[in-house]
Amino acid sequence: MEILGIDIGGSGMKAAPVNTATGQLIAPRYRIPTPKPATPEAMAVVIQQLVQHFNWTGPIGCGFPAALHSGTVLTATNIDDSWLQTNAVSLFESVTQLPCSVINDADAAALAECTFGAGKEQKGLIMVITVGTGIGSALLYNGQLIPNTELGHVKMYGVIAEKYASDFMRRRLGLDWQEWGTRFNEYLQYMEKLFYPSLFVIGGGISKKMGRFEEFLTCKTPVVPAQLRNHAGIIGAALAATQQQ
Repeated sequence: MEILGIDIGGSGMKAAPVNTATGQLIAPRYRIPTPKPATPEAMAVVIQQLVQHFNWTGPIGCGFPAALHSGTVLTATNIDDSWLQTNAVSLFESVTQLPCSVINDADAAALAECTFGAGKEQKGLIMVITVGTGIGSALLYNGQLIPNTELGHVKMYGVIAEKYASDFMRRRLGLDWQEWGTRFNEYLQYMEKLFYPSLFVIGGGISKKMGRFEEFLTCKTPVVPAQLRNHAGIIGAALAATQQQ
């Protein structure tokens, strides 16, 4: 099945058509910066532009940076507060006139990695951590997704974790890789004490740079980079949409 996957992030909105049987992108990924402020109206315009770029007329799957229930947005850490209680599915379907599904962005990445990537055929509790503007999380137990964990929002040193150990904070504070890697290691150790996972899969933009900080990760749980890299959110969003067809 071919579905347009859209990965909505705090800094960019990326899309590509996906063959959901193979996990392959059918065309090169296309990216548009996330509008500032990231209001429902402004982001809906970008969704429309992404659809038009591919001349798309089929189903759409979107990975969205928030917890969701039945398409309704429940959190708004890296998007505008006006998203709260907005039904993203209804909004995106109204501007595209196409069937849409919406899933938490980290959950989308985890679905992709555990279907086609680093978590494929892995048993036990797999924790996928996506690191970029914020920190996203997803849990899969023997392949079953536990949605909306939002574990980038746990408190560390008086602030939510993504305000301490995200890639955005690394760049904002000018941290070197050892300084940031030590912070990120503290976050992984915190997750380790809470969940005792079998495997950490690190996704998001930072996954391409693991060679620069993996020596500073001392948690006991194995840590591997996401194999699908920045395509994971797109592929996973498309996979999630197949469940709606």
